[in-house]
Amino acid sequence: MSTPDPASTAIAALMRAEELPEAAIAAFGRHHAQLVAGATGLIAESELSPVDGLPDANELGERHAAIGRSHLDAAVVIKLNGGLGTSMGLSRAKSLLGVKHGQSFLELIALQARAASCPLVLMNSFSTQADSLALLDQLPPLPGELPRDFLQHKVPKLDQQTLQPVTWPEERLRWCPPGHGDIYNALVTRGVLARMRAAGIRVAFVSNSDNLGATLDPRILGYFIEEELPFLMEVADRTPADRKGGHLARQGSQLILRESAQCPAGDLDRFQDVERHRYFNTNNLWIDLVALERLLEAHGGSLALPLIRNAKTVDPRDRHSTPVYQLESAMGAAIALFAGAGALRVPRTRFSPVKTTADLLRVRSDATVLTEDGCVVPATSHTPLISLDSRFFKGIAELEKRFPHGPPSLRDCRSLTVEGDWTFGARVVVRGHVVLSTREPRHVPDGSILEG
Repeated sequence: MSTPDPASTAIAALMRAEELPEAAIAAFGRHHAQLVAGATGLIAESELSPVDGLPDANELGERHAAIGRSHLDAAVVIKLNGGLGTSMGLSRAKSLLGVKHGQSFLELIALQARAASCPLVLMNSFSTQADSLALLDQLPPLPGELPRDFLQHKVPKLDQQTLQPVTWPEERLRWCPPGHGDIYNALVTRGVLARMRAAGIRVAFVSNSDNLGATLDPRILGYFIEEELPFLMEVADRTPADRKGGHLARQGSQLILRESAQCPAGDLDRFQDVERHRYFNTNNLWIDLVALERLLEAHGGSLALPLIRNAKTVDPRDRHSTPVYQLESAMGAAIALFAGAGALRVPRTRFSPVKTTADLLRVRSDATVLTEDGCVVPATSHTPLISLDSRFFKGIAELEKRFPHGPPSLRDCRSLTVEGDWTFGARVVVRGHVVLSTREPRHVPDGSILEG
């Protein structure tokens, strides 16, 4: 009988002290053992082949929509709601940020769920749960009798030198979420999968809470049902702007997902070749919960998703703090575990996340329209490309300070590049391609029309 590794035993004890379930401890233990053994989670280009063509959502029609509508009572929407938006200077749930006409992501998501008559369940983190549920308490009731949320697990950050849990005065900074791949374990350990199945739920549509384009489309639900798929990933065409993000590929006959953190340095050029690897994961996933139950049973109760080793600092606000590894997994990586999993090409409108203040400015502006059912859709056939100087517009407070009257009109804008410290007046209109550049603080007067 092999002797238990003392370090692994200590990590397990640390996690048990935080009342984490055994499935979460085992999953982290597998990744930690891989890290100690020298695993990097890298997937070489030589192991992969590109995906050449896929079924297209634009070709789905009323027949698929009718099938989908007839199965709405067996579907649930799950929103990943664990992010704080620290890259934009936020300190609470990102989904509480006002995004359109003063309404937050979460308010619009709840409106979408009510319009679709479909239950909504949030996967919260230990940092977002209280604030998010407090907001839901203020809104009209949501459809269904399911729990409003379940809590994803947390795992220790590892000191890069010792590969052991980092020591740090601020206790909460010693822990991190294990990536959205934790959803499969958390659904089981929190008892939510069993509750869903008992309520007759068969299909889960999962997406990020900051992607308001990810609504439950009856046509895609109908396609998923008709094709009897166990797992479906929505993918969109990669453009040069997406070259740094993950992509869909084949490993033998199986579809897989390769994230940027899994690409060896020597393969970077081919990884970023958007003509070779044509599709990226929108993180909109459709999951057959019966197939998930069977897969979990076959894997001993938790899914062994590929390791993603993310190099960070223990305090994300302080780049001089202790270097750590955060061991994570990607939800979409499960596509490699479901035999017969599929992918569907979808229009870019189903992928409109807000990751930066530039994204937020565009969505808040008249370049998008808010529909009665809570959808944020483009106002025109083009999407303006917005680039804001990170020295002056990185955080929400900085953005709102420099746009004190709200966003300019961007409906007729093709691109807006702001270099330097600019403050915008009221009723500013941007048309065509515009570049603003300054070395000194400058002000755009009220009523200005910027045209290029």
